Amino acid sequence: MRNKNVLRLTQAAMIAAIYVVLTYFINAFGLASGAIQVRISEALTILPVFTPAAIPGLFVGCLLSNILTGCMALDVIFGSLATLLGALGTYLLRKTRFVFTLPPVIANAIIVPIVLRNVYGVGDAFWYLVLTVGAGEVISVCILGFILKKVLWKHRDTIFKQ
Repeated sequence: MRNKNVLRLTQAAMIAAIYVVLTYFINAFGLASGAIQVRISEALTILPVFTPAAIPGLFVGCLLSNILTGCMALDVIFGSLATLLGALGTYLLRKTRFVFTLPPVIANAIIVPIVLRNVYGVGDAFWYLVLTVGAGEVISVCILGFILKKVLWKHRDTIFKQ
């Protein structure tokens, strides 16, 4: 039991660290936040397909990323909650063929535009922001995340040892 807890904690910490590094990298190109964002770290939201440890790992990774990239407090909270909801949805749908990629897209496409308008005062229309944030999530999760799942699937027993 103790070894299993240590393993899950280690997996969560590694996922959080990778999420932070990827977000920090893409932030250098101005793509980690704003009306148009392709946060490649969101590809990791498919990892709950492999391990439930990914859920807290993604939440902590997003929380730290939002803090480190200078997001405002409400963005840190609600942006991280969007990733948490997406990760939970992915875990619940982990046995589906492709549908597991949709919860992070939906959660972020709904929550992030509200944050952009109300926290940052972005004047773009709500539905425009839903489309731009959603498109970035589709690129990150449905395309990059799905590719990541395919690559990791062959090695899942080694990488995500239970």
